[in-house]
Amino acid sequence: MQGFEMVEINTLDLKSLIRSYKDFPKEGVVFRDINPLFRNSQAITEISREFIKEDESQDIDLIVGIESRGFTIASLLAGNFNKGIVLVRKAGKLPGETLKRNYEIEYGNATIEIQKDAVTANQKVLIADDLIATGGTALATAELIQELGGVVFGFAFIIDLIHLGGSDKLRNKGYKVNSLVKYDD
Repeated sequence: MQGFEMVEINTLDLKSLIRSYKDFPKEGVVFRDINPLFRNSQAITEISREFIKEDESQDIDLIVGIESRGFTIASLLAGNFNKGIVLVRKAGKLPGETLKRNYEIEYGNATIEIQKDAVTANQKVLIADDLIATGGTALATAELIQELGGVVFGFAFIIDLIHLGGSDKLRNKGYKVNSLVKYDD
């Protein structure tokens, strides 16, 4: 089957499945592509198992997924934790009343939003995304959750681009950060 690669994972080796694309989406950036992970059922099982191992004893009410690859991670976790999922989206993508937050990202500025009734007071949430870079999107999401009265339990990322400082920024604010693969370049 052309274009599809089956990889056996006898031990958790997610990094070997992640592809790197230099100068994408712009010059000087190395894009870490997790799509090959999602095509491998054993990798999906291992991702779920690793996150559950870290967070299973916690009383989490909801899993929040950040657009768009975070939706996939959040869905995996929500299914395994038997919890609901909340979607945080780019501005203009959600119907009804929303809260918005502007923030800085690696390539400029952005705005995300959440529906006002998505999280209720004191609900404990785990925020999931594919990767943590500078932390702008993750912090903006946490601020939205807190503005709705929710409590951020922590963050779950497949990739941590540690050289960009986002995970340290989250930890310095007192958040628990769990990531499975780290890059320092």
